[in-house]
Amino acid sequence: MKTITTLKALKESGYQSKSIKDELRDNLIQRIKNKETTFEGVHGYENTVIPELERAILSRHNINLLGLRGQAKTRLARLMVNLLDEYIPIVKGSEINDDPLQPISRFATELIKEHGDDTPIDWVHRSQRFAEKLATPDVTVADIIGDVDPIKAANLKLSYADDRVIHYGMIPRANRCIFVINELPDLQARIQVALFNILQEGDVQIRGFKLRLPLDMQFVFTANPEDYTNRGSIVTPLKDRIGSQILTHYPETIEIAKTITAQEANLDQRQANQIYVPEIAKDLLEQIVFEARKSEYVDVKSGVSARLSITAFENLLSTAERRLLRAGDESTAIRMSDFVGIIPAITGKVELVYEGEQEGAFQVALTLLGNAVKTLYPNYFPKIQKIEKQGEETAYDEIVSWFFNNSDDFELLDEQNETAYTSSLSSVGPLSKFVKEHLTDVKSEDIYFWQEFVLWALVEYKKLSKYRYAEGIQFKDPYGSFISGL
Repeated sequence: MKTITTLKALKESGYQSKSIKDELRDNLIQRIKNKETTFEGVHGYENTVIPELERAILSRHNINLLGLRGQAKTRLARLMVNLLDEYIPIVKGSEINDDPLQPISRFATELIKEHGDDTPIDWVHRSQRFAEKLATPDVTVADIIGDVDPIKAANLKLSYADDRVIHYGMIPRANRCIFVINELPDLQARIQVALFNILQEGDVQIRGFKLRLPLDMQFVFTANPEDYTNRGSIVTPLKDRIGSQILTHYPETIEIAKTITAQEANLDQRQANQIYVPEIAKDLLEQIVFEARKSEYVDVKSGVSARLSITAFENLLSTAERRLLRAGDESTAIRMSDFVGIIPAITGKVELVYEGEQEGAFQVALTLLGNAVKTLYPNYFPKIQKIEKQGEETAYDEIVSWFFNNSDDFELLDEQNETAYTSSLSSVGPLSKFVKEHLTDVKSEDIYFWQEFVLWALVEYKKLSKYRYAEGIQFKDPYGSFISGL
């Protein structure tokens, strides 16, 4: 690159022009042969989306990634840049990245005609060969294709009939690049029509000019199925010109979801050092998102983004960190009661149906948390029967009896220091005994989370009652107040 600065030097180097689709194809073939990871940092798509995307690239197709929000559509498009050659040569000063061996613009052809082999060459890194446009209703043909520039015409004293007065839009300027249009259905139908020729013939039409620019582009579109009815649609002829439509999806297992959350969560190093997060707490957080995706209160068509679990995890750590700072402790562990702190992340990320609106966003968030507890609980402890036969003994009798016999209310305050918190849970003797009996290999640092987890599960199964107030949570026997006459 340092030595190749002219067209003559480029020719002597043996450089061969290659289309962007061939670049992607050849580099992908090499990665597959070397058994390298094609799309680094994308999890859960190894056997579904990524093979389809690789087939589309091998077929030299323009691609439409169709899926709900938070399914890594834009990330996949951006990662395609890594499949491009590291550097490509362009005619120096070209607005549209002209290939020195195959120039298409008037500027480049005239420059080469004037300077011949002495035409100056520039090099462009693959990181600069990516352009992205979010489709919004105010996008115009001039923005993405181009238009006549009256100021240029006046400055150069040119007639409007001269093609040098054209100001190129985003797409021509992204020649030899990957061009992404996000939320394609939001693009007005007349703008989508303007893309027909570019996709099929590779040329652009600007005003009344007889202009043909055989652009070399890799198009990637993203779309949300919800948009097809709510805000717009992809016009049929445009859809017909897109080679491959690939369906994305949410993580299929909690393990994959945890990997994504751990990778994407923006944590301060002090949080990581001072706050211990039990593995069950991570499972529970992801299960809340899984519950939201099948909840009768949440709009399934809208989807529940993977960003919910990421922001909820950040909130969870911040809840514990705030308590740590106020209590003056050196370190702490996540508690079940800390999950109340993730409610703002949930209410801001889910679209509720009518029934959910009636319940209220806060109550729906609590319901999702309760459902997650009920789903995970039987994986670790004996199933809790809603109604037992008369005289039948259960594994939970001692715990329930403890709350029945202790008239003092059992409270876990939000800002309790570690000593007070562990002391409160240790006071419930049967609870510690129960956890140790059923979790023989439980870590010592996890024991108190498990104890509180059991209490929350007993509340969900109506064996105990839980009252949330400003300073914390109160647990008690659900029938004690009636028997005592209170």
